[in-house]
Amino acid sequence: MNPNQAPRTRIRLRYGKSGRIRFTSHRDVARIWERSLRRTGLPVAQTEGFSPRAKLHFGLALATGYESDAEYLDVDFKCGEMAVEEVLKSLVDVLPDGIEATGGAVLAPGAMSLQQAVTICDWDIELLDVAADDLAQWVDQVLGAATLMVTRERKGQKITDDLAPQVRALEVGEPTSRGVRLLATLGTQPRAARPSELLAAQEPVHRPVLIRRTRQWIEQDGARLEPLMVGAAPVQHTLVGVQ
Repeated sequence: MNPNQAPRTRIRLRYGKSGRIRFTSHRDVARIWERSLRRTGLPVAQTEGFSPRAKLHFGLALATGYESDAEYLDVDFKCGEMAVEEVLKSLVDVLPDGIEATGGAVLAPGAMSLQQAVTICDWDIELLDVAADDLAQWVDQVLGAATLMVTRERKGQKITDDLAPQVRALEVGEPTSRGVRLLATLGTQPRAARPSELLAAQEPVHRPVLIRRTRQWIEQDGARLEPLMVGAAPVQHTLVGVQ
């Protein structure tokens, strides 16, 4: 049988990223996953060509310095059946401190890619030097604004976008030892709204001490689905990575 026609299994993994490793770039995190999966000895499918690499498909990039409870990647395995629990257990001893695989699901054939499917994200933003009442007033101003214009640089060109349609929800959260939490739900299509852009789109500009992505959602038929829910038989996992 042609190797390209051999049975494959695609598994979607959910993982968290926290602590000092949050300062690792998206590209370097991809390299960490390639190296970690190689160390497991699992039958990960490889690309063709002179320098074959593991067939990994990442979702929305997380900005350097941000933490997350809900990052995702799809992994192709060169076998017709691959148990999610086996993959999760194999990753425990090979992932670095700060990256933890927390769940997985086998994807149905033809499932949409993460980049295309995820339409909104929930964010937990810890702010410094702001009182809860002042932040609540700022939230009202943002939600009441007709437009929230931001300028982005894309491929060397400056592009102006209106952020207002991307702000799905915004509210003041619980106080912290360092400030106040801001809870935001931001759209990702056609371009992902960034928490840093939200904080700078309306005066006064607030300074975050920590930004954490808490959820990613796929919207289908009026419902919000966690990306593992589009697969079959999601498996939760509570084991942590090596310290």
